Amino acid sequence: MNSKYTDLLKSKMSDVSFAKLTSLDNKKVMDFIGQFAEHCNPASLYVCDDSEEDEQFIREQSIAKGEEEVLARNKQTIHWDNVNDQARDKVNTRYLVYKENLERMKSLNSVEYNKGLEEIMSISKGIMTGKDAVVKFFCEGPAFSEFTMPCVQITDSWYVAHSESILYRPAFAHFLALKGEKKDEFFRFIHSAGELDENNTSANLDKRRIYMDTQNNIVYSMNCQYAGNTVGLKKHSMRLAINKGGQEGWLCEHMFTMACVNREKGRKTYFAGAYPSACGKTSTAMIPGEEIVGDDIAYFRNINGQFRAVNVEQGIFGIIKDVNAEDDPLIYENLLKNQEVIFSNVLRAEDNLPYWLGSGVETPSKGDNFSGKDWFAGKKDAKGNEIKCAHGNARYTMRLDYLDNFDKAGFEAKEGILVQGVFYGGRDSDTSVPVEESASWKEGILLKACTLESETTSATLGAEGVRTPSPMANMDFLSYPLGEYTLNNINFVNDLKEVPKVFSTNYFLRTPEGKFCNSKLAKKVWVHWAEARVNGEFEAVDTPTGKIPVYADLKKLFKQFLNVEYTKAEYEYQFTFRCDKWIAKLERSKKYFTKMDPLCPSIVFEEWDSYIAKLEAAKAKFGNDILPGKFVK
Repeated sequence: MNSKYTDLLKSKMSDVSFAKLTSLDNKKVMDFIGQFAEHCNPASLYVCDDSEEDEQFIREQSIAKGEEEVLARNKQTIHWDNVNDQARDKVNTRYLVYKENLERMKSLNSVEYNKGLEEIMSISKGIMTGKDAVVKFFCEGPAFSEFTMPCVQITDSWYVAHSESILYRPAFAHFLALKGEKKDEFFRFIHSAGELDENNTSANLDKRRIYMDTQNNIVYSMNCQYAGNTVGLKKHSMRLAINKGGQEGWLCEHMFTMACVNREKGRKTYFAGAYPSACGKTSTAMIPGEEIVGDDIAYFRNINGQFRAVNVEQGIFGIIKDVNAEDDPLIYENLLKNQEVIFSNVLRAEDNLPYWLGSGVETPSKGDNFSGKDWFAGKKDAKGNEIKCAHGNARYTMRLDYLDNFDKAGFEAKEGILVQGVFYGGRDSDTSVPVEESASWKEGILLKACTLESETTSATLGAEGVRTPSPMANMDFLSYPLGEYTLNNINFVNDLKEVPKVFSTNYFLRTPEGKFCNSKLAKKVWVHWAEARVNGEFEAVDTPTGKIPVYADLKKLFKQFLNVEYTKAEYEYQFTFRCDKWIAKLERSKKYFTKMDPLCPSIVFEEWDSYIAKLEAAKAKFGNDILPGKFVK
């Protein structure tokens, strides 16, 4: 195999690493690695295959280079990021866009292709000088599957490589098997933490850039360590996949995948679900007694006329704040075991154990955290703000298969799981009912998915009661215009033999006194009601926007799963349809779509206007607040 980088790569690799690389017989892989070996100038390049020996080498190097430190439970490690590198950098995360596409992409955070490429190549020139880099091959979804998206990442952060080894399936063998045109079809990621400061964290945050070229499926991530900015296969790859799926007729969605298990009937029904942050996504995927396939990202494909999905990941990069024995028992239990877990940006106390916000245990008064080696209770930052023991966005990284409720068969299925229901859940105190089935897939997308909102809950998050639009819970990662994306979601089911039912949920409806109507556990009832509807059981009551449960069925489910007496009064209040609230919700959605996509196809607004007219007619006939069973089509 001829490559102009052959001699350079030989000089930066061991014979073993070079042999691994050439065994792939893939010029595009060779040229990608060679180009950035030349441009970024690492002292060495280590090429990994799928072996446990290479996985162990990555772990050892992340510790040897000081990017992670071993905790009291010696299979657990801790990592800290720069105090100002604790979350996704939305400002400097941009799309490189060809001039002819700038108008189409103007509502997204884009930069003209040549200008952006020149900037990122200037920043990355020689950025790895004196550092050892690692090349790792992964795949999104199961290897050797119609869903599989092969990926290769070069990074000088062994912590990033370690995180990816936990979070994603290995794919060196998959690359070995690629033939013909498929050899050129993979995602590429180049990352550098850049110059490191005295705390071994990225120093040049003013030059932090995450630039994505969706036209050529490559992502550049420079001068950062926080995994949300650096782990290429997570949200960066998701953006590439959303764009690729949009062009090819499949979907990449910000969704969990899980199985609702009906032990009484001896069946398992698969669902996917999209929820904005803090709206119940993880807790729904982790409902006790059900089974989890994935907690964050799913690919959807039409496989022989069936709606099928895979979890693209094999691990969890989860927010650790408020993970405790009561609210997240499955996760919490695993965080206390001596197994491979990376804690990031939490407190390490003198007992060499990790502590985080909302853990439910007493926090030591001093230790090491993201602010430095001298944290103590009451410590303040340069602005006089108190520094908590751990960052609010602190994380844990661990494998999904640690969980007792892990659905191994569903996870490993190369043809994906058969999705029979899709949930869209937001957060509002006074509009959406706890669960509702959409009349059709199209109405599900337009009325449930596109109108998703998350309501602020306290003054610490800004003005209370403000509703933030979050269509499909995917706006931060959308890589082509919102209107096109909406139509692609609607049209995805056109050739399916059986279309999944669409449901909305709202776990945050409040009583007139301001209390939540139901406990956190009630989501099990809503999911099992949806499971019964998918399987042709339970009658339903019509509303202007779909169908809701019959009281008798909910009464039975509450008693069966929670041993709770669910009253008729509770049912009638929670499932009252509020016309004015829904009209206002649709008007907000229209305004948001106009802002985010000035070129949004007019059919979206025409559909919403027709729904508003129907709601106005329902209000005139049945009153503003329509009790369950009082609406007639």
